[in-house]
Amino acid sequence: MIYRSKAPLRIGLAGGGTDVSPYSDLYGGAILNATVSLNAYANIEPVSEKKIQLQALDRHEVQEYDWCTELPIDGKLDLLKGVYNRIQQQFGMPETGFRLSTFVDAPAGSGLGTSSTLVVAIVGAFAEMLRLPLGEYDIAHLAYEIERNDLKMAGGKQDQYAATFGGVNYMEFYGDNVVVNPLRIKQQYLFELENNLVLYYTATSRESAKIIEKQSQNVVSKKEKPIDAMHQLKRQAQLMKEALLKGRLHEIGEILDFGFQQKKQMAEGISNTLMDEIYEAAKKAGATGGKISGAGGGGFMTFYCPANTKYSVIEKLNEFGGFVRNYQFVDHGLTSWTI
Repeated sequence: MIYRSKAPLRIGLAGGGTDVSPYSDLYGGAILNATVSLNAYANIEPVSEKKIQLQALDRHEVQEYDWCTELPIDGKLDLLKGVYNRIQQQFGMPETGFRLSTFVDAPAGSGLGTSSTLVVAIVGAFAEMLRLPLGEYDIAHLAYEIERNDLKMAGGKQDQYAATFGGVNYMEFYGDNVVVNPLRIKQQYLFELENNLVLYYTATSRESAKIIEKQSQNVVSKKEKPIDAMHQLKRQAQLMKEALLKGRLHEIGEILDFGFQQKKQMAEGISNTLMDEIYEAAKKAGATGGKISGAGGGGFMTFYCPANTKYSVIEKLNEFGGFVRNYQFVDHGLTSWTI
């Protein structure tokens, strides 16, 4: 038997950062995101020896251990180990050898939620193998706990829920409570959004944890400017929801632009000279707005290009040494199966 799973990466459209504690605990957060046709994959297959083999195929990293109930968290394939340790601790696993291999369609630190999506995919593969009776909220919350509590990785809550549920969702965060509201957007509006939204990889990555820690510290220190920026981003999520549901797509560029200006106020390092330069060049070429994906500092950027401006915007973006990534929106979340 081989147990497989896949979970989609996401594009954040509005409200990014308001799902991060302590802001979401104190004020409540709101985010709008959509899953795309880029995935994290996990496969578990039995091996004859009593060994645990871990492979990150996209990163060419391999680790092997004698079978044990707890793997060392030492900076090497910690996401894979963290999931195994929690599943072992919470549900127990048979004393048989297996190989866990993973692959992600986008680089780590790219801002599309790669780490959290990978954790969701691995949880999904173990749930398939052990026939665990876990619903979508259970899986997303478990993935969140593994990353944030067990592995002590800084970050928000949206990625685990986007990867598990899939589709276009308006999410609300109140402390530990998360409510996922799937949006019923007309197909023609979604096609137009997909047509006009350019996903550009800046060919740089970043460690999101450092930026997120600064952002959290600004809230703890009650810094007025960053907190007000987060309030505005929460409002942006509401504006984006209304624009998409009502088909007011001509407003999306300026809603994104409003968010871009606010997001830069949240913490130092979210944008940089190169990203500001790319953003201004895209606007001059015809984009009406855009955003930095994820925590910022590198990775992907998205630009809204109405009418047929995306071709001139892509031409301009190509001058910066990155590349445009093709995608489609997908409405499925975590999927697992056995062969």
